[in-house]
Amino acid sequence: MIKREMLLFEAGGPENTKPTLEAARRRAEQLGIRKVVLATSTGRTALTALDVFDGLGVDVIGVTLHAAYWTIYVPPDDKKIAAAKARGAKFLTATHGLMGNVEAAIRDKFGGLPPVELIAHTYYTFSQGMKVAVEVALMAADAGLVQPGEEIIAIGGTNEGADTAIVLKAAFTTNFFDLKIREVIAMPR
Repeated sequence: MIKREMLLFEAGGPENTKPTLEAARRRAEQLGIRKVVLATSTGRTALTALDVFDGLGVDVIGVTLHAAYWTIYVPPDDKKIAAAKARGAKFLTATHGLMGNVEAAIRDKFGGLPPVELIAHTYYTFSQGMKVAVEVALMAADAGLVQPGEEIIAIGGTNEGADTAIVLKAAFTTNFFDLKIREVIAMPR
């Protein structure tokens, strides 16, 4: 049996970013995890993660919104992305694994709820960040930045910043049900 601390925030939001990343660092250190995949629209969360994980030998992989959403939400900030890349972070912009893909186009044109969005909305019952953390892990695996079966930390948030961190075994979207959430490090309650 394992006993450990889990952070539960009263609400989601960017004010939880630093404590979420610090808790993720502690767990990465304890488990020997060497890859952290996180959602970062502008690059700001990636820069903060680089500060928090500094000296641990962890690869920080930032996943941005896919380009179709840049006009709707916040696009990447080229200066922040460049600064994070200069410090060793890798970045990925790709089609979203759970929401915002071909199935969304089918829903918008013909109606109904695609099966993958049922999965996404199930993760939302935990928190928005839980869905995002799983999604960015899938995207990173599909891009070859993490390996299927590799234990990583995935981090997401509610609208901006980070408030959810999980340990998971990565999988490709084509092998989605091989993905295993092993631990919840932090999340809004």
